[in-house]
Amino acid sequence: MAQFIVRDLEDDVKAQLKRRAERHGRSMEEEVRNILRNAAKEENRPLPNLGSRIASRFARAGLPDDLPELRGQAARPAGLGK
Repeated sequence: MAQFIVRDLEDDVKAQLKRRAERHGRSMEEEVRNILRNAAKEENRPLPNLGSRIASRFARAGLPDDLPELRGQAARPAGLGK
């Protein structure tokens, strides 16, 4: 198994990690391993399409309609007030 050292970690970050580990019933070392494992898994996950990401960002704002897919269509200027 690999090992590495994190130097110059801010005291408040260490305290937050310690509290998080306690909430999850783990040692701080195991909590950091779990965080790193999850981050590595996320890295391999494909990103959703841009339209889906935009829609999810505004989902709580009550977007009334689905955003149309514009894939393959030519760009056109926005009609500002016309």
